[in-house]
Amino acid sequence: MAKRWYVIHTYSGYENKVKADLEHRIETYGLEDKVVDIQIPTEEVTELKDGGKRETKESKVFPSYVLVRMEVDDNTWAVVRNTPGVTGFVGLDGKPTPLRRDEFDKIMRRTGTRGGTVAVPKRTATNVEVGQAVRVLSGPLADFDGQVSEVMPDSGKVKVMLTIFGRETPVELTLDQISVIS
Repeated sequence: MAKRWYVIHTYSGYENKVKADLEHRIETYGLEDKVVDIQIPTEEVTELKDGGKRETKESKVFPSYVLVRMEVDDNTWAVVRNTPGVTGFVGLDGKPTPLRRDEFDKIMRRTGTRGGTVAVPKRTATNVEVGQAVRVLSGPLADFDGQVSEVMPDSGKVKVMLTIFGRETPVELTLDQISVIS
């Protein structure tokens, strides 16, 4: 019987514990030949903090979900289903539904051709939001106050509406040029 990828749902924040417990249970029950891989899809996220400080961390792509490559039978189903923290399999009518290859590749950010992997796109997040009041810290507009009208986290920039000579003017600034006014 073929081993396919299945998605299991876990309690929020229990993904790593479920993976470790499941690996231990598979070994205990001697199912290493039937449950062959467990993955928690992650991506690198760079957060841009006030003053342009960058902090990179790994983030789960699908919180509360774990991928398991296995051959489903009564034993493997019971071992996975009864692992602490697992709430069930994703599927129709309570039956585990395997992922199609293209779905798995998309989730794991891989290409379906030649089995090669593609560099995982890095995501950038910032705590600066549209509508926030900010102060310009550097450059020719230093000490001006304005309001964020657009956030462009991938380029590390924001568009800020500044009042210059009595007119609102949109200005593009880097995140390290501004500070959120509390």
